[in-house]
Amino acid sequence: MTTKSAFASLLLALMAGTASAQQASRATTVEPQDKTQSSPRLNPVQVRADRLSNQMVRDLRLNNYQAAKLRAVNADKIAKMAVIERKNAGNPSLIDAECNGVCKERDKELQAFLSNDQYSSYFGSRATYYKYDKDYAAQSASILLTNSVQNPAPARANDATIAPASTKPASRPAGNLGRNAR
Repeated sequence: MTTKSAFASLLLALMAGTASAQQASRATTVEPQDKTQSSPRLNPVQVRADRLSNQMVRDLRLNNYQAAKLRAVNADKIAKMAVIERKNAGNPSLIDAECNGVCKERDKELQAFLSNDQYSSYFGSRATYYKYDKDYAAQSASILLTNSVQNPAPARANDATIAPASTKPASRPAGNLGRNAR
């Protein structure tokens, strides 16, 4: 009987050791990073909107609710401005005219949730905020252009280059192509 109980306790100890080792290995596994999430490096429009929003939150002394609303409004309006800037790249007067229309839309949306004092302060500083955003957009565009010229992206993600397919002979070679050809 003692050998059976000794064997059973040994078997139980081994099983408990493997179970704890499995749990420890599960605890140390690292989850792979989700590559579908946007990052500031990949989305310069969002960085631009966040930068302007941060400046406006500081200057206007907004609470969390107002800051969240402002960030949503700025993200939308800066995205529209970026599309306008790309579409009319060679015509600065047309860009300014269309961006002023977008700024007027932003004015109406901000008036809905800012206090009278905050909106008055914003309204008086609109030109400053517009210049602040335009300066950053011009600076970041030149930085992105310089970076793309100095460090061009590979043609494919695995650094493979795309080349024309190898040409095959137009006619079949003469000779025996059956089972006995070697």
